[in-house]
Amino acid sequence: MASGRRQNAAAETYSDGDPSANNPQIELGLNAAIVMVQDQQPHILVVRPGIAGEDCRDALPFGPFAPRAHRTLEIGLREWVERQTGIELGYVEQLYTFGDRGRHAEPGGAHTLSVGYLALTRGTPAEMRGAHWSPWYTYFPWEDWRDGKPQILTEEIEPRLKAWAERPPSPGEPVRPLRRPERLKIGFGIGGGWDEEKVLERYELLYEAGLVEEARRDGRSAANRWGDLPELGRPMALDHRRILATAMGRVRGKLKYRPVVFELLPPEFTLYDLQKTVESISGRLLHKQNFRRLVEKGGLVEPTGNVSTETGGRPARLYRFRREVVLERPAPGLRVSAGRG
Repeated sequence: MASGRRQNAAAETYSDGDPSANNPQIELGLNAAIVMVQDQQPHILVVRPGIAGEDCRDALPFGPFAPRAHRTLEIGLREWVERQTGIELGYVEQLYTFGDRGRHAEPGGAHTLSVGYLALTRGTPAEMRGAHWSPWYTYFPWEDWRDGKPQILTEEIEPRLKAWAERPPSPGEPVRPLRRPERLKIGFGIGGGWDEEKVLERYELLYEAGLVEEARRDGRSAANRWGDLPELGRPMALDHRRILATAMGRVRGKLKYRPVVFELLPPEFTLYDLQKTVESISGRLLHKQNFRRLVEKGGLVEPTGNVSTETGGRPARLYRFRREVVLERPAPGLRVSAGRG
C-alpha cells in the first residue's frame, strides 16, 4: 500500500495538476521514406495526408500500427504502403522512433510516436493509388552540391544562421555541450567542411533557429523573431521532413559500407549509371577515373557480356552487382570522395 501511495504521489507531482498526464493517449504510427532514382534525381514517394490543417502538405506514406492485424511493425508498414500507393516494398530498414511533443500532436488529442523506415525501390507499378514521386531536393535544396555550393546556402541560410548564433539563448532553452557557432561549423560547415551525412543535424538547426515553416507552424518562439522568410525547401506534413532528413543521412552513410546503391539500379547497368546514381544520392560529383578504379578494386560488379547503346555514342559495357562480395568483405560499400571529372 505504501508503495502504491508513493507512486500515486509521484504521478501527481509529475502531472503538475494535469489529469491527462496520468492517463496519456499514445498512438503508434508507421512512416516510410521510399526512395527511387529517376533521371539522375533521387525521388521520394509522397501522399496527401488528409489531416486537419495539413491538407496541402506532402506527406510520407503512413498509417497507424494495429497490433491485432499486424504481427510486426514492418508487416504493418508494408501493408499500409501497398494500400496507399500500390507499391510492394523490397528493401526496408527501420530508422528511428520520432515522438517530440509539439511537432504533430494536436491539443487534447493523442500523442503520436512515429516509427520511421527507409525503403529503396527500382520502379513503380503502372498505376499508383493517390501517390506521386517528388525529387527529395525539393524539400532540401541546400543538400545538392553537384553544381557547386547552392546559392540558397550563401544568400539565405548562412547569413540568418550566423545572426541566430550571435543571439543570447532564449529563456528555457536547454543547455547544450556545444555553442551555436560550433554546431554551425559541424552541421553546415561554416568555418569547416561539409559532411553530406549530417542532413538531420542541418534540418534540426534550421528548425531550432525558426527558419523553416514547420517551426512557425509548431509555434516555436524562434520563428517569431524573423519577418517574412523565403521558403527554405518545401514544407511537409507533421514531422515528415524530419523523418525524410533522417532517411537521407542514413542512405548517404550506408553507401560507404553497404551495397545499398544496387537496390536503386536495374539488374544490368553501366558504370556511368552507377556513378550518377551515387552522385545523385550523395549530392556530390565524383572523379570518374577514381570512381571506376574504386568499383573495380572493390569487386562490387562484374560484366554481363552485354552492351548498352542508349547513350547514342560508343556502346557501353553492362555490369551487374556481384553478390559474392557480401561474403568476402565485412563492409562492401563505395568509400568515394568528391571530385570533378
